[in-house]
Amino acid sequence: MNQFQTIIQNAYIYDGSGVAEYQSDIGISNGRIVEIAPNLTSSDNIIDASNLAVCPGFIDIHSHADLTIHLQNHPQILKPLLCQGVTTFVGGNCGMGPAPLDDRYRHDAVMYVQAMQGERENYDFQWTSVSDFFEVLEKQGVVLNCGYLVPHGMLRITAKGLDNSCASRDDIKRMEHYLNAGLESGALGMSTGLMYFPGLNADTQELAPLARLISKYQGVFASHIRSYSNTLPNAIDEIISLSQLTDVRVQISHLFHIPHIHPVVDESIRKVLRVLSFVNRYVDLPMPDDSILKQILSNLNDKIQNGMPVGIDAMPTSTGFTHILAFFPPWALEGKREAVIERLCSPVERQKILHTIMSGKSIWPHRDRDTWSMNFFKVLGFRSIYLMSVITEKNKPYEGMSILDISKARGQTPFDTVCDLLIEEEGRVLVFIAPTFIGDELVEKFGACAICDPNTSIVTDTIMFGFGKPSHLFYDCYPKLISKYVRQEKRITLAEAIRKSTSLPASQMGIKNRGLIKKNYWADIVIFDPKTIDYASTPENPDIFPEGIHYVFVNGYPNVTPNGFDDSRNGQIIRR
Repeated sequence: MNQFQTIIQNAYIYDGSGVAEYQSDIGISNGRIVEIAPNLTSSDNIIDASNLAVCPGFIDIHSHADLTIHLQNHPQILKPLLCQGVTTFVGGNCGMGPAPLDDRYRHDAVMYVQAMQGERENYDFQWTSVSDFFEVLEKQGVVLNCGYLVPHGMLRITAKGLDNSCASRDDIKRMEHYLNAGLESGALGMSTGLMYFPGLNADTQELAPLARLISKYQGVFASHIRSYSNTLPNAIDEIISLSQLTDVRVQISHLFHIPHIHPVVDESIRKVLRVLSFVNRYVDLPMPDDSILKQILSNLNDKIQNGMPVGIDAMPTSTGFTHILAFFPPWALEGKREAVIERLCSPVERQKILHTIMSGKSIWPHRDRDTWSMNFFKVLGFRSIYLMSVITEKNKPYEGMSILDISKARGQTPFDTVCDLLIEEEGRVLVFIAPTFIGDELVEKFGACAICDPNTSIVTDTIMFGFGKPSHLFYDCYPKLISKYVRQEKRITLAEAIRKSTSLPASQMGIKNRGLIKKNYWADIVIFDPKTIDYASTPENPDIFPEGIHYVFVNGYPNVTPNGFDDSRNGQIIRR
């Protein structure tokens, strides 16, 4: 009888802790690492990893794969994550996800999520609770390990529908009820989307009781914070204060900073930046660190060093994505989707909305009528917003183009183009946002201090449905980290890059027995060539798989091998 199901021999093991690599063999049985020692031989399946690196599977703690993982064809849709080494993701981020639902406001909740579902027009969820959702996933099988944060936006809709008023005591009790049920089912914590409807309506009086409940379960309060632009320090302080008030572990999601420049000088500065960004494609131009972001990281690291339960994550890109309705003033989004579309059809209402956009001011705490922080039509301009996905064939040729260029092609003003696209697409319009152009590496250098920070996990923040133009990070996030930041620029070591993608995110989310190459841990393993691992995906052509990754094991099963991709469903639901 063979001792091991699989042996990985002669491996240069980067164990995920950040220490230097060492050489040994790894024995795998029943989905776990059962031995780490030299000269293991008792197996019919031996992989020679000479001159290759072996590390834990990458743990992506800020993902939106929960919107896809329940589909029967999800292994093919999520294949790019596996092929770049991701073995575990955490969904339910930014306050949005597929559970929980409540029969009173089920339609409202489904419509809320469907806005991000693109062309799945008749799509519905066949569950109510987080527990039911987990049961569906376990029954059908999942190709990746899946953790889940209870989304605050869904809690708010279960309590009060699409009403944007402050939560009453009874509303909060209903939220606590559904949050408690989700935590009892094993959810890792809760997420918020405080820049988005309905989360932007929540205040400390609403969030504190939920945070105390999470703390009781030793869960995580992950937050897409209230601002990433001129009031970013205030938004950080809000979450830190909440942690101090409730003793909850907090996670600051996808930390980045969009400088808030005066509109009069903004476009001239962006023109210069676009020219420099173009030159940077051919000549490696120096770029200073974002001083504001650097100071925020320094303050957060001081708090972490002093024992405060704070986590940070960031994306190795200059480009984000979201729903284009997020850039509208909150009052323009009141009511159901049909009401919003009807409002956009009115020339008078359009002018009111546009006036609010151009005259609105980003003032903390962003809960007054015209002070919302995500006024990116004004802050970034229509040239910096690019179409990611639509549902109609007639508009698909515009995918990847800026709103400004689409408006020129259609012979309209940019804002009329936005409104008409929303009407034509029944509200389902996803966009990329970038200060200059999507994937600008000069702008990425400006925020690279967050990517390289020792207390910051690396995440993809990707949403994928198998259509539209996906983020390049869906294909290249972790290979890019190693190729660009380790091998080319030498800003961090390989051991550190792996720690920031494995054991650090596992510890931030409280995920046990994963994130390290360690005896009795689950055998989530990546085998790659550190000299050749590379990425060729670009924002224009994102769907290119990386090079240099030879094997990816999920719970001891090789889903990625030199022979190709195996869609066997060996993932597990990660419960707190």
